[in-house]
Amino acid sequence: MARMRAIEAAVMVMRREGVDTAFGIPGAAINPFYAAMRKIGGIDHVLARHVEGASHMAEGYTRTNPGNIGVCIGTSGPAGTDMVTGLYSASADSIPILCITGQAPRARMHKEDFQAVDITSIVKPVTKWATTVLEPGQVPYAFQKAFYEMRSGRPGPVLIDLPFDVQMAEIEFDIEAYEPLPLVKPSANRAQAEKALAMLNAAERPLIVAGGGIINADASDKLVEFAEITGVPVIPTLMGWGTIPDDHRLMAGMVGLQTSHRYGNATLLESDLVFGIGNRWANRHTGTVEVYTQNRKFIHVDIEPTQIGRVFNPDLGIVSDAGAALDAFIAVAREWQAAGKLKDRSAWVDACRERKRTMQRKTHFDNVPAKPQRVYEEMNEFFGKDICYVSTIGLSQIAGAQFLHVYKPRHWINCGQAGPLGWTVPAALGVVKADPSRRVVALSGDYDFQFMIEELAVGAQFNLPYIHVLVNNSYLGLIRQAQRGFEMDYCVQLSFENINAPELKGYGVDHVAVVEGLGCKAIRVFDPNELQNAFAEAQRLMETHRVPVVVEVILERVTNISMGTEINAVNEFEELAQRGTDAPTAIALLD
Repeated sequence: MARMRAIEAAVMVMRREGVDTAFGIPGAAINPFYAAMRKIGGIDHVLARHVEGASHMAEGYTRTNPGNIGVCIGTSGPAGTDMVTGLYSASADSIPILCITGQAPRARMHKEDFQAVDITSIVKPVTKWATTVLEPGQVPYAFQKAFYEMRSGRPGPVLIDLPFDVQMAEIEFDIEAYEPLPLVKPSANRAQAEKALAMLNAAERPLIVAGGGIINADASDKLVEFAEITGVPVIPTLMGWGTIPDDHRLMAGMVGLQTSHRYGNATLLESDLVFGIGNRWANRHTGTVEVYTQNRKFIHVDIEPTQIGRVFNPDLGIVSDAGAALDAFIAVAREWQAAGKLKDRSAWVDACRERKRTMQRKTHFDNVPAKPQRVYEEMNEFFGKDICYVSTIGLSQIAGAQFLHVYKPRHWINCGQAGPLGWTVPAALGVVKADPSRRVVALSGDYDFQFMIEELAVGAQFNLPYIHVLVNNSYLGLIRQAQRGFEMDYCVQLSFENINAPELKGYGVDHVAVVEGLGCKAIRVFDPNELQNAFAEAQRLMETHRVPVVVEVILERVTNISMGTEINAVNEFEELAQRGTDAPTAIALLD
């Protein structure tokens, strides 16, 4: 047996569980952990500028590759409370991240010691598991349980709070005798698979709704195989975007009130059975349950038992990991295909593809200042199929989901349920850290960009290059659009006359100056016809300097992006595409 500080045993467990990267900020109460990382080695540390930023970096890191666990570290008190938003974001989207906080010594925790707070009570609603470790001998096993909790069942974040004296205490621990705990994930059985396939086969116009659980299970290839065997079109959710390539003949579009396609909503409304796999029936996807469920049956597969029936009761519920369920469905489908039992879906698929061809929104506008639709058209043109987009919330993200294209799993990295402003910059840095070879483009409106802009300095310091497309209308655009229902435009304008940048003509913050002050590069574009050259220059600057490069596009102040209160009542504020030249980068052309 070896004698060591408890915190050194924790670092050894992390290494054995596969951790090689962490994001965080040192502080007095967590310095023993940093001393242990330094002594033991093997964990590369990225110094954030804000602890919330570290939590979002950890999330981006996890989301990038199967099996990744992002780690964020902070001291006692406000470091933990700063990470609450990141924990909420990860919890809502079923993303495992490990948050580690320092704490006051045990004898001082109840005495209002400096920066002593009951962080485990604060974060329990937004974590899968949270604990303050009160016995030094329990430290390595708390970390063992943390990795088990993050990876088993529905994935999610955990927090381990470590009092200073617990970290410093010596314990006996043998890392050679350590093994990660075996994971438990429910699996669909043969009977369930046959019942699901029977319902699917009985339907005339079925759809598969592919959720983020498929990506978590690294089962996108299985989803595509199942869809191809059965001939059933696929509707990815926002979190499942990329499970099937946008240009696949069975990709029928996204559905929802905001991040949706006209053809996706129309196809869902024509369906008579919806087969949901690894999704949670989010309200921005469904609208009201009454409209969404009317005249159609539902199958729901989810790894978490309490998700079945949470939003509405399906006709068939199956508790299973998405990958395991797809294995069972594929096995039955292959047998039925060989026996000639599967229904011919060609007429239904052709109808879905015709909607996809004809129900496009217009993107080609020559307006100066630019309309946002044109920006996404130019992004499609320049960045191509191998790009990975990172975004969070706002009109920029909503329009991005309507007009951009995604062809691979984990190439649309988006904070789905929580949608915190400021998430995009640190999350993008986490993606680049996880996969330096990946071509990453982040997308923000001006307010999301300003929330955690300081994290760009992390990209400069640690050479984490990516391109950030900043669409600037100097407005809280989504909130302004929502205020239309109240007949007001109140407290949402970000515009002002910047005495140091008169060339902005009232657009307020000089993002180029701020970005360059943080050690990065920036380009400002007024005319959309200049975007191709701007993207090319941004790519050159990124490759030359190995830092983030921001391309700021000055937009018209007011653009209302398509959305509504029901999937059968989405308002189209702009012209619709009538011919191919109206939407030249659409996934299916009109002519």
